[in-house]
Amino acid sequence: MTTVLEKGNISIHTENIFPIIKKWLYSDHEIFLRELVSNAVDAIQKLKMVSYSGELSGDVGEPEVVITIDKAQKTLAITDTGIGMTADEVKQYINQVAFSSAESFVEKYKAAGDQQIIGHFGLGFYSSFMVAQRVFIDTLSYKPEAEPVHWSCDGSTEFELSASTKSDRGTTVTLLLQDEEQEYLEPYRIRQLIKTYCDFLPVPIKLEVIEAASETAAPEATTESAADATTEAPAEIKVPEIKAPEQINRQKAPWKESPSALTSEGYLEFYRYLYPFQEEPLLWVHLNTDYPFVVNGILYFPKLKPDVDTTKGQIKLFCNQVFVSDNCEEVIPKFLLPLRGVIDSADIPLNVSRSFLQNDRTVRRIADYIAKKVGDRLKELYRDNRDEYVRCWQDLGTFVKFGSINDDKFKKQVEDILIYRTTAKLSEVSGERSEVSEPKIEVQSADGDAWQDVNAPTADSTSDPSPLTPSSSPPYTTLKEYLERNKEHHPNRVFYCTDEVAQTTYVELHKQQGLEVLFMDSFIDSHFVSFLEREHPDVKFARVDADLDETLIDKDKPADIVDPTTNQTRSDRIKELFQKALNKPKLTIRTEALKASDAQSVPPAMVLLPEHVRRMQEMTALMQQQAVQFPEEHILLVNTSHPLIQNLVSLSQGAIIQSGGQSPSAALADLICHHVYDLALMAQKGFDAEGMQAFVERSNAVLTQLTDRAAS
Repeated sequence: MTTVLEKGNISIHTENIFPIIKKWLYSDHEIFLRELVSNAVDAIQKLKMVSYSGELSGDVGEPEVVITIDKAQKTLAITDTGIGMTADEVKQYINQVAFSSAESFVEKYKAAGDQQIIGHFGLGFYSSFMVAQRVFIDTLSYKPEAEPVHWSCDGSTEFELSASTKSDRGTTVTLLLQDEEQEYLEPYRIRQLIKTYCDFLPVPIKLEVIEAASETAAPEATTESAADATTEAPAEIKVPEIKAPEQINRQKAPWKESPSALTSEGYLEFYRYLYPFQEEPLLWVHLNTDYPFVVNGILYFPKLKPDVDTTKGQIKLFCNQVFVSDNCEEVIPKFLLPLRGVIDSADIPLNVSRSFLQNDRTVRRIADYIAKKVGDRLKELYRDNRDEYVRCWQDLGTFVKFGSINDDKFKKQVEDILIYRTTAKLSEVSGERSEVSEPKIEVQSADGDAWQDVNAPTADSTSDPSPLTPSSSPPYTTLKEYLERNKEHHPNRVFYCTDEVAQTTYVELHKQQGLEVLFMDSFIDSHFVSFLEREHPDVKFARVDADLDETLIDKDKPADIVDPTTNQTRSDRIKELFQKALNKPKLTIRTEALKASDAQSVPPAMVLLPEHVRRMQEMTALMQQQAVQFPEEHILLVNTSHPLIQNLVSLSQGAIIQSGGQSPSAALADLICHHVYDLALMAQKGFDAEGMQAFVERSNAVLTQLTDRAAS
């Protein structure tokens, strides 16, 4: 058994810890204004609670916080019309560091209303010493017979307490600013800080500026003084000019209002205020719950750009309508970081400076709640207005796919509403909607949540609905519908395209043979295809330029013998021609007869990139953070059914041999082989400067020889 030698209390010397609190408690000096204004608003909220309880008789008056700038005196004052303090309360709440009255006050008056108290740590007041060389407090309590109190401190552990001349209920905190902190005497700076931190506090915040004293005209001289020329002229009187206080905060927080009280224009106006000079949002969701935690907010789905940084959040975090941070990755699920808007919760645990989140179970539960609400609303939109869902999919799809990859719960929510643009003409598919049942969408909705879209008509709007109709929108399908629709043609196989322009030749070839192709051309789809393969291990995903399905190749076409002595077929000769002309050891030449009702409608040659080779190349580029390079090892598929290729065989057999050992016809055939390869390659990648120059030179040579032949 361990013997306890001594027990006691750890002593803390305030003269040592006080400078630490002043200098290092907050990362930015400007935070002092947020803290002092928050304290002022708390004082007003406390007065309301006291009034509701019946302890205060008479009118509480108009609540307001006034910030007064006096450049001449180098002072900044924050005045509230709140509860005030007695001398004993000043000693208890101001002289005791880190003593907050919030919890005990709320507990005492919890039956008197739901007024929110911001401060809980008892340290915010001391942030004033980060910018002030001396701080003064003048306060008068609401209590009957209370005497006004004056308190002052120079930032040391010593203070002075005396009687004050204050006659109005409330508190004034006056800061004599340090010489290096004079920026807080500029009105534009105060407006900027209030807009940043306190714009939505529920009390009017006003700015009053006392201009430097101006000289007035000297009083007119009397007869007596005029007669005496030696009499000194009266001194000119200097009178400070005080401008009328101007409200500088918006005061109303839209996310605290009932969703039914906000119009579509109200939501949009709020978005424009938060994010000026941005495109209108696609949709928004209004969060409003008070169990098992309190969360309010409005989240907007913006139009995304290809260069969007999915790791950087743009959602503003508030606590009781006080701005805390625009970096709330812990609260927002990773895949929803590109969302914009506001989240306000007093249940989000913050450190004492309210600058950083304390990551705990509550934060994770709030993040799960937000993800679930977003998923529920997306399912509701898909179920109730599929055309609008399709219209927004180009931007929504990034969130949904990214969320499916990163969040298993979210994936289960949205797996039935993942849609893909398709080449199928769904309107011409008989019984499409009857044969393929719509996925069952179960939506758990909560009162107080509102999901709106920009163009949807509302009760307050008489505008026409979106002109987008099913006939004008591109066809979209789910993976389940695709597999069901094509189970007879190519069971458990999905053909997809990642670049509609570059791969248009391959897409058209598939379409001609009745093969449906899905477009997966967003920047996230290269990762999403791999995710789908893991989720559907029995389904094979093949990009249209990876390999050709057997249904695209005419296997019944007989092989033509072009050299009876060696039994060399036309295909063999074509392969030999391209191998000799191109002379690329890592290039695989493959000859096939492609199916086509019109031979001219399919290309003479196509470059194929084997799926495994291409994906390995993409993975290597991703790991090395480099651009994907075109692989040297690829396949050139030459279409033996194309008239150009058939004519090429005849051309290469020119009889006249020049001194160089090659006939002009054979030389032209070599140039055409290069040209055919160039055209096939251009569908996959662009040329660099050297490659483009060589292509142009070869093209000119081909055209020159062809025109020579035509002219002769």
